[in-house]
Amino acid sequence: MTRPVVGVGAVASIGRDPSELFESLCAGRSGLAPLRGFDRSKFKAGHLFEIDDRPAPGVDVPGRATAFLLDAVGQAARDAGLGEDLRDVPILVGTGLRELRSLELWWRDGADFGAERMHFGTALRERFGAVDTHTFSNACSASLYALALAVDQLETGAVEHVIVAGADSITESMFGLTDAFQLEPPGRLRPFDVDRKGTILGEGAGAIVLAREVDGHPRVHGRVRSVGVNCDAHHTTAPLQAGVAAAIRQAHRRAGVKPENVDLVMLHGTGTPLNDEVEVRALREVFGEHERVPLVTAVKSMTGHTAGSAGVLSLITALRTMSTGRIPPVTELDEPTEDVSALRLVHTTEATGRVEVAQVNGFGFGGLNAVAIVEAAR
Repeated sequence: MTRPVVGVGAVASIGRDPSELFESLCAGRSGLAPLRGFDRSKFKAGHLFEIDDRPAPGVDVPGRATAFLLDAVGQAARDAGLGEDLRDVPILVGTGLRELRSLELWWRDGADFGAERMHFGTALRERFGAVDTHTFSNACSASLYALALAVDQLETGAVEHVIVAGADSITESMFGLTDAFQLEPPGRLRPFDVDRKGTILGEGAGAIVLAREVDGHPRVHGRVRSVGVNCDAHHTTAPLQAGVAAAIRQAHRRAGVKPENVDLVMLHGTGTPLNDEVEVRALREVFGEHERVPLVTAVKSMTGHTAGSAGVLSLITALRTMSTGRIPPVTELDEPTEDVSALRLVHTTEATGRVEVAQVNGFGFGGLNAVAIVEAAR
């Protein structure tokens, strides 16, 4: 049974709400900018996809990931007509690193930060009265894993609504790790380009409200038909084509769709050589003779890799595409790889077309694979 999405909220480097974010994506705007929160002299790379909310360049403050999350959840709740009282609504949050940046600031600079704020439940309770909150640290597929559990919760009939969210801010330790192992820092995030050099981190948060029924809500943005998840545990960081393909097939099976029924695929598209290659080959394996049927696109070239929020932000983008007929392009793509050239890739400029069924990919370290199937509102 499909579940309606009755509220959406988002914040990223290129937009402070879903409408602004989507317009920026369609226009091909990039949020890549010089480092704002870190000392540039310590790193080889000098750019990130940060949200510009700090008091001054080089001045960082604790609690930013939490602030992004509260903003996105608040937007989604208002959009769904739920208001600010969410005591009866479970909130499931996917994240990569929770408030690790705040812990860094506490340890190094003595910033005011309590251990109870490492997870998001404290702030969600204070802001919304939420008492049923859960955090999933499933790397870059975390928010789609949260979506899978939300669908299960609604199936039980125990709740009327579930909020699914994802949020992450960039930590100095994670940025330092990526900076250390990239001998030549990528100047751009270039998914599926033959000369792609690696990913670039981004910040963001997204939230959707799932409901059991559509009655009583101002609007329906679309419906979730299924979520397929697995953990192939193939390697700490390297993806496995068989695991990715299995997650896609599971999502199709649960949704009752065939490859030829899918109109659009939102690729994970990290811009790393191995991840892009495995994702495209898994897609071609599953779609076979129908590989030219769906349009395919990805957003990280403009938002950066937003970690735990990446899946839900791509899902919100897919919903907007289905309601508007506008498909954001993959940007920063000068020469597509041979594998991706066989697909109907939307790149450079936005496309238009009718999208009734979309697939959203999210893959994380450790073989944490998640794929959602969503359909247009009717």
